[in-house]
Amino acid sequence: MTSRYLLPTPSLTRLALGALALSLGGCGLFGPDRNPPQIASPEHYSVEGQAAQLPAADGVAQRLDVGAQPVPQWWKAYRSDALNALIEEGFANSPSLAATQHTLNAAREGLRSEIGNSLFPSVDVGFAPSRQRALGIPILPSQETFLYNIFDAQVQASYTFDFFGAALLADRALAGQVQQQSLQFDAARRALAANIVVTTVNIASLNEQVHATEKLVELGEQRAQQTAARYTLGGASHDDALSAEQDAANAAATLPAMRAQWLAMRHAQAVLIGRTPDKAPEPLTLDELHLPDDVPVAVPSELLHQRPDILAAEAAVRAAADQAGAATAAMFPSLSLSASYGRGGFDWTTFTSPAGLVWSMGASLTQPLFHGGALVARKHQYEQSYEAAVAQYKQTVLSAFQTVANTLVSLDEDANTLTQTHRAMDAAQGMTRDTDAKYKLGATPFYATLSADQQYQSARVQYLRARAQRLADTATLFDSMGSPPVDDAGHSLRDTIKRDAPASVSERASAASAM
Repeated sequence: MTSRYLLPTPSLTRLALGALALSLGGCGLFGPDRNPPQIASPEHYSVEGQAAQLPAADGVAQRLDVGAQPVPQWWKAYRSDALNALIEEGFANSPSLAATQHTLNAAREGLRSEIGNSLFPSVDVGFAPSRQRALGIPILPSQETFLYNIFDAQVQASYTFDFFGAALLADRALAGQVQQQSLQFDAARRALAANIVVTTVNIASLNEQVHATEKLVELGEQRAQQTAARYTLGGASHDDALSAEQDAANAAATLPAMRAQWLAMRHAQAVLIGRTPDKAPEPLTLDELHLPDDVPVAVPSELLHQRPDILAAEAAVRAAADQAGAATAAMFPSLSLSASYGRGGFDWTTFTSPAGLVWSMGASLTQPLFHGGALVARKHQYEQSYEAAVAQYKQTVLSAFQTVANTLVSLDEDANTLTQTHRAMDAAQGMTRDTDAKYKLGATPFYATLSADQQYQSARVQYLRARAQRLADTATLFDSMGSPPVDDAGHSLRDTIKRDAPASVSERASAASAM
């Protein structure tokens, strides 16, 4: 007879199914719209539009593949095995990236825990033997104490029916937060790759700039000495000697800061890939880094579905909407069922006999009435959090458009700047050759060759900066395009975003086991 109460009766089964249907249906009754706000996508990023072909510079005319799919491992377009190795080392050893990964794993386990608590009934087994000494009953003639044993073992189960979807909405909000962290991890991984590329480019450029500046300083010192000697012999004025000395000192003053910047960049690169600063890798040269010919550029409407930061902001909007819905649903009634089955007795014989059988069964219906305004305030709190998430989503989208627009303009101007600096360097190099030829023929003094060499080295420094800037801005554009994140099976996460509540318990349980 006892087992009849432990097994679900048809009426209890119908009640459970009805409660489940109400809880799943209630998810659509509470909370604001889970879809992010519609933002009008511009026809093009920059205020002046953007041509598909960038100006040619340094023998390369970059092409913008408008509408092309983003490149997941875009850094390989630089065609440098050494750069690829640095990025792979960064992915494997970066402490900041590892911390983000572990935080994401912890969030997934927390979600699995919450889904397990709210989806399934809790079942506990307890065994509590004890020995007690108690006072006798006062009305009895004897006032002696009693010494006895208690044996108690029970299986206890309880389950709260989520009539209005409060628990389900809370679980879904937590799942949205986990998805947000997953997308943020993807953004952090891409940002790490971009930082390594940009830092490597800047190190290569600064390395060559330092060598050119050292040559410039050497030439300036020689010119100052030559001018001072000419002044002594009456071939130059005092002002000429002082001017040459000032130029030499100004050139020499730029070298320490440039060296310090170069070393700081190397230290930063070492930390990015997980090394100590003293173990910084050897610098690459600019010639080892090839400018990518083709760069994909997503149309603005597709950029919303490719950048991890935008997708993370979208997930935050959905999570905030579910939190607001859960806070509203918590103001409605909840039903909890509990049952226990076990054995008990004052001695082991009674405990193991049919007389020791104990069981209980009960239900609890709760309707919040007065909590000092806490439930209403909590509802308003999450509604304001939702509005903040919506505003943050809009700002993230606008910032993404701005980043792409600025980078496209920069790449266009980088090509123009590189063309002019290359032109100036070629002219200065030609002037150096002509001056050297005249000096060998006795048509010009030696100090004139020093001045020509100085102009060439100065022009070369400007050319190296422009070349590095073009390489770095290309990396920024690659990174700003994002890429559709995929799950372990290679499916796009856009298809796995749950915009509505799961339709069945099996889907909800599958979500818990898959997290």
